Amino acid sequence: MRSFVAILAIVALMVSVSASAEQPREVSLGSLEAEIARLLVEEDAELGRFYAARDHRLAWAEHQQVAAFAEALQTLEGDGLDPRDYRADRLVAEHRQLHEAGAAMAEQARFDLQTSTLLLTALRHLQRGRLDPRRVDPQWEIPVAPAQLDLESISRAVDGQRFEQVFGEARPAYAPYERLRSGLARYRNIERVGGWPMLPEEPRVLRQGDVDEAVGRLRERLAMEGELEVMAAYPGAFPGAELETPDPRRFDAPLEAAVKRFQRRHLLEADGIVGPQTRTALNVPVAARIDQIRLNLERTRWLLNGLPEAFVLVDIAGYRLSYFRPNGEIWRSRIVVGQPYRRTPSLRSEITHMTVNPTWTVPPTILREDVLPAIRRDPSYLQRQNMRVLSPSGQRLDPWQIDWWNPGNVMIRQDPGPHNALGQVVIRFPNDHLVYLHDTPAQGLFAREQRAFSSGCIRVQGVLEFAQLLIDDTGSDQNMRALTASGQTRNVPLAIPMPVILHYWTVHPGEDGQLVFRPDIYERDGDLLRALNRPLAL
Repeated sequence: MRSFVAILAIVALMVSVSASAEQPREVSLGSLEAEIARLLVEEDAELGRFYAARDHRLAWAEHQQVAAFAEALQTLEGDGLDPRDYRADRLVAEHRQLHEAGAAMAEQARFDLQTSTLLLTALRHLQRGRLDPRRVDPQWEIPVAPAQLDLESISRAVDGQRFEQVFGEARPAYAPYERLRSGLARYRNIERVGGWPMLPEEPRVLRQGDVDEAVGRLRERLAMEGELEVMAAYPGAFPGAELETPDPRRFDAPLEAAVKRFQRRHLLEADGIVGPQTRTALNVPVAARIDQIRLNLERTRWLLNGLPEAFVLVDIAGYRLSYFRPNGEIWRSRIVVGQPYRRTPSLRSEITHMTVNPTWTVPPTILREDVLPAIRRDPSYLQRQNMRVLSPSGQRLDPWQIDWWNPGNVMIRQDPGPHNALGQVVIRFPNDHLVYLHDTPAQGLFAREQRAFSSGCIRVQGVLEFAQLLIDDTGSDQNMRALTASGQTRNVPLAIPMPVILHYWTVHPGEDGQLVFRPDIYERDGDLLRALNRPLAL
């Protein structure tokens, strides 16, 4: 922790200040005090400011303060954090042992500094996350601002033993975070009563009209997550109530409706049939769902702090775009994101302009892996796709004069039009990955529940409406439908750049507040969970 020299110097100052408490004086930063201030700044500037806010008084002299702090630390379990990382299980005993043994002032000061460090660390973790996302995800590009702690207020809270209050103030003050916390508590309660039953692993499907022992287990499984009406089929489940069906093994209409709700909450095709994918989702243990909520609470702490008033949030794993408008309204839409081998990155940028009736220059990876093989199979591919071949300088080349097995340094560009891969509009923001939001002629993909089909960029359903809202909300003066109808390619700048965040959550509250569990399409959960479970070194 802190150097012993620093601790002794702090002790000297604390003793000096305590001895003069009966006759208040302004602490003069003479040689000793200046040295103490220097050591504290070198060791931990924030800790130094915390004690400066207290006039260098001990923070944890009273046993009831330590006990109240240890009790408050236990509530961090509700944030997906481990209270043992902050010594919640040892602080009271350590403090009692110090006083019963008549420990020297240096030992009491060491305990004081360590406990204050634990408090500030817990508050930083609640506000900005326990982990550095750049160490968990090498491709992470969203800056995480340092924690902003009101040290004077925290010092007063220590004296008044108001620890849950300061914890609450440190948490992200956004509804999604609170809903994730509520969901974590709910799923932990399910775990405490034994979890939910598993369906038999077998190839056959279950659908309405079936009569099977597995249907009874399906009823129990769904009831554990709150679908209590499906239990009406059980004799004696609701004493005195008239039963809809006497046989719990019969797959009836209420059970089918509950299956559909489950499927929607897990981004599965909501057909009401329990096939292989739905069975797999049903058989995920509750402990795994708890871990999934925990790691997404951490992702939320990384992001949901200091957000601007208006911004665009791209929820990659949820296939959803949300535009938080300046007037407080939220515009939402379905999106298509990158395939697992062409991942849409997490990043933060600003939308600066949009391109109407864009051309599309085929990126090198797509050219190599998709377009060239298509041309080799069918030389008329370029004509059918309204694509032209260009030299690096932009000169048009004759595609019939090119050896497509060894084409050299050529570019392929698709003309504007209804079949252009980018559709009618592209919404652009600076980033190193060359990704953007755009329209698409493949509108049918938006009907799918899982929509990882692109080459990294994000296709947006209703993008013309979205673009017009951006123009209206930033004070620009353009009509998107008139611009697209002109057929001309042009860039339209926003009068004010609009912040945009691309982020990845595999659990998030739905619009009805229920948790939606998404497939981990980019396999990022495992590394994050291992890092989150690693004991904290303090």
